[in-house]
Amino acid sequence: MMRIFLSVLLFVLVSCHSHSKKEAEKRFDVSLLKQNEKFRLAGAYDSLIALNKKYYDQANKMNYAEGKALCFINLAELNISLENFQKSQILFDNAKEILDGSEDNIHKARFYNVYGRFNVELRRLDKAFQYNNEAMSFIKKSDNSELKNDILFSIYLRQAIYLTQKKEYEKALEYFHQAKKLDNTGLADCAISDYVYMRRDRDSAYKYITIAYNKANIGGKEDGIALYTNTIMGEYFLNYKEYDKAEVYFNRALKINEKTKRIYAYYAKYLYNDLRVLYEHTGDKEKAYFYLKAYTDAFYKTNTSLLATINQDMESFITVAQQDTHHRQSKIYWIVSLSFIGICLLGLYAWRIILTLRKRKKILSIEAENLKIRMNDNKQEEIIELGKKNDSEFLDRFKEAYPEFIAQLLMINPSLENSELVFCAMIKLHFTSKEIASYTMVQHRSIQQKKYRIRKKLDIPGETDIYHFFDTLK
Repeated sequence: MMRIFLSVLLFVLVSCHSHSKKEAEKRFDVSLLKQNEKFRLAGAYDSLIALNKKYYDQANKMNYAEGKALCFINLAELNISLENFQKSQILFDNAKEILDGSEDNIHKARFYNVYGRFNVELRRLDKAFQYNNEAMSFIKKSDNSELKNDILFSIYLRQAIYLTQKKEYEKALEYFHQAKKLDNTGLADCAISDYVYMRRDRDSAYKYITIAYNKANIGGKEDGIALYTNTIMGEYFLNYKEYDKAEVYFNRALKINEKTKRIYAYYAKYLYNDLRVLYEHTGDKEKAYFYLKAYTDAFYKTNTSLLATINQDMESFITVAQQDTHHRQSKIYWIVSLSFIGICLLGLYAWRIILTLRKRKKILSIEAENLKIRMNDNKQEEIIELGKKNDSEFLDRFKEAYPEFIAQLLMINPSLENSELVFCAMIKLHFTSKEIASYTMVQHRSIQQKKYRIRKKLDIPGETDIYHFFDTLK
């Protein structure tokens, strides 16, 4: 009888402990993700880094591996915004190594949702779509929780954005509205407005952007959502040629950008490009050139001191994580060593795992080095294809890839028109006269005349090959 009583008591104690641990882990997840999102939207870089360091240490003490994975995912997401893709990949790999052995669907949904965003930034849209679908699958299998709707909102919103890029507009709008049901910040309304005015529905676009603007600017908030809504409001008025109003909203966005840029570092270049377009339309060439230069600097040059801080913080965090991994590996090594005679086969197996991990780390390092090269190659191919199709987006995409080249042309002759810049871009890409004539549907003789006029405008000597001249420009 006593034995049965002790067994029951032990079972109750273990069950209570297990339940208590699960509750502590849920509180950990909710507190971490809510605070992380608050700091991310506010652009509070230092607070976000400190928060995730603190919670990583706490997860370590709790022996809560999934909690550490959340910290890795949060910092990987931060590095996406900073366009520090190599560090993002390392942090994602650390998180995935933990979550591969986990059965927690909420954590996996969060991972694949953010990893999808990472892949779309690398212009791997099909991969991004695949990972977001995995996130959708995991979130639907998860139990109801305080975090479920927050993660589901992000999954719906990303699904809509990816479907828009795939030109599946009706499906995209369905997911935008699904996201809107879970959102009271104005972010979904803003995204819908962006989508609608691109479809040329002016009244509906204004309705949604106004709702978004009012929600985002309650209490004078200056965060990532307010940055987005002011920019989209400016783009709306720019699109409909209400330039005075567009300038007001773009300037508000610039002010917010100053506050949030330590997290939304990638955003400035898009804002500068909007201002460049605005001042080109209003004929203010001085400001247009100023923002073209600002766009160029933002695109190619990251603030040195900011990068140093980011790298120092991230290296410190990754070092702590690696020390934690090495510490666990050291424990395994000593256990295997002490038991070597009895379990030598297990020891050999463990050694093979360590060798595999080292090989994987080496491969990851090589892939990280090649990441930027692959990205640049993909961009080059896309730009050439747009040029062949004589697509209206060709010049904008070319300017993103070669901002210094365009800036130098405009320094030589600020009066160059967009059609002439398109022509120069095609020559820069080494399209032949025959190819340019074919792609732009004009006679070959007209191309020769254009070359002559460009030579005159850019003061290119007659004996200098025009292709060689453009090759000397960055």
